[in-house]
Amino acid sequence: MTDVSDRNPRRPVDKFAERRAQLATSALRTLSELGYARTSLREIAQNSDFSHGVLHYYFRDKVDLITYCVQQYKAECVTRYDQIVATAAAAEPLRQDFAEALTGTCRDDATMHRLWYDLRNQALFEEAFRADVLEIDRSLEQMIWRIASTYADLAGRPLAVTPATAYGLLDGLFQQALLRHLAADPAALDNLRDSVVQTLPRLLAAP
Repeated sequence: MTDVSDRNPRRPVDKFAERRAQLATSALRTLSELGYARTSLREIAQNSDFSHGVLHYYFRDKVDLITYCVQQYKAECVTRYDQIVATAAAAEPLRQDFAEALTGTCRDDATMHRLWYDLRNQALFEEAFRADVLEIDRSLEQMIWRIASTYADLAGRPLAVTPATAYGLLDGLFQQALLRHLAADPAALDNLRDSVVQTLPRLLAAP
């Protein structure tokens, strides 16, 4: 007979994780609007439905909360691009779909991406961020590489760059476009779309 205590053994952990996810979702707006330097757990509590004590119970400090929020958001981003890879049937549609997806998230999720770059910059100065930032960075590099590799396979040509180079090129384009978009440059998004479309073929070896 199965012992009652053995049923659903992960339930307490899952409930704790679910609560952390709920709190993080609630905190994202404040975090993305104010950025790292101007945000504290108390500030987040004042702009959400949760008390400072509740936030502090589920997160050690704002470093723990911010990294969790960004990890959660970036994980969702990676899933979106994996869907593009999974449904790609030809090189050209993949290139266009990827460019549109990057442009769309730059437009619709600008403050969240700004928080990510803020966190990545802070990791240069604060050791507490580095392991989490590097983990997120690796997941994004792998996502870009899956896009590039699938594009190369569909185009029938090998890649001529490393994963780090592909990521560096596309991340640089995105960060520049984000900055220009936040500065209300009306051409920022169109330029990003065109640049991504032009860049993918340049990652391939010469025919």
